[in-house]
Amino acid sequence: MSVARSSTTDPCQDPKRAKVAAQLVVRFSDEDKMGTIQPHDDALVITLRIGGYDVKRVMVDQGSAVEIMYPDLYKGLGLKPQDLTPYNSPLVSFEGRVVTSKGQIRLPMQTGSEVVEVDFVVVDVYSPYTTIVARPWLHALGAVSSTLHQKVKYPSEGQVYEIQEDQSAARQCLMAAIQHEPEAESSSRAEKGL
Repeated sequence: MSVARSSTTDPCQDPKRAKVAAQLVVRFSDEDKMGTIQPHDDALVITLRIGGYDVKRVMVDQGSAVEIMYPDLYKGLGLKPQDLTPYNSPLVSFEGRVVTSKGQIRLPMQTGSEVVEVDFVVVDVYSPYTTIVARPWLHALGAVSSTLHQKVKYPSEGQVYEIQEDQSAARQCLMAAIQHEPEAESSSRAEKGL
């Protein structure tokens, strides 16, 4: 996980007021695009510390209201069905299908020195990602994400920190998703001799 400090305090503030309450401005500029392949339309994929482990292939989706955990991470963390609590709200997949969850689990997610308790909904469907983090995590951290700049920035301890992307992992995940053939389709094709 790459967390870097960025000096983005507001230089226009009155120094007397700065002592009372330091205002941090979280912003992105063209400099934030340095080191990324531009132009692009890649997802924002990062590494985060979840449940005490560095977890790769974490997709940041500010359009989602629920953090999702997929089977690879569930098994990798050594979780068992008895670790889950019920989650009864329906979820809709990217394909528009209703997905039934296996349950929900609360785990600590660490970003730098900040730790946020996150409720993950566990689903047993294929994904090239290990998990999707969404608005609840972003809001709890006070973070702002930018797919264009391939970064997440958040205030902590009077400074603005940033989490770097893994653009190559985002592209690998996209290729894996494109090449993945759903089980129902592949078994149907096998039966037809295709």
